[in-house]
Amino acid sequence: MNAPMGLRERKKQRTREAISDTAIALFLERGFDQVSVVDIAAAAEVSKPTLFKYFPTKEDLVVHRFADHQTASSTVVAERPPGVSVIDALHRHFLDGLAARDPITGLNDDEGVLAFHGLVHSTPGLVARVGQYLARAEESLARTLRDALDPDGREITAALLAGQVIATERILASANWQRVVAGRSADEVHPEAVADADHAYALLRHGLAGVAPRR
Repeated sequence: MNAPMGLRERKKQRTREAISDTAIALFLERGFDQVSVVDIAAAAEVSKPTLFKYFPTKEDLVVHRFADHQTASSTVVAERPPGVSVIDALHRHFLDGLAARDPITGLNDDEGVLAFHGLVHSTPGLVARVGQYLARAEESLARTLRDALDPDGREITAALLAGQVIATERILASANWQRVVAGRSADEVHPEAVADADHAYALLRHGLAGVAPRR
């Protein structure tokens, strides 16, 4: 269990969130490339050095929100109940995210969330930065899987499985997001999202053995 934050840490967290919220509001209003770090610092009422202390790059002002999810899959694997397989634990976690309308699953129709995702996906620099976060998530999951899988197995197995899991969840989220952007509600899309997730994790469990070949 994480220890509660002290007053100083809470103040730093509030400052960090305020700077990021200000930046994202400006980006949504004017466009990412049309807003400078100087503009953000002035609007957030902090100095430029203070801003860079919290966010080393302009892109980090946006995509730091993905950082909380970098270790999510590895935590699910490490903390899964006894007797529960790695894939079953990850499957259950993704389904819970869909039920909760977690934006990371793509199944969220809140206008602010849609605007945020639109900003990220329409800005090449942000797309590249998100890719870096996904790579770190893959590395984190692979490290955890090395301890969770049979130690007598191939060394490369953990890395291969981690790559498949992270790619699978990215594709599922993208499909959900595209449906919602097309004008459908998250509630309407939810049954399809669950069915897709069930299919995806079945493929992770069994591979192409369960897929009928094309004749």
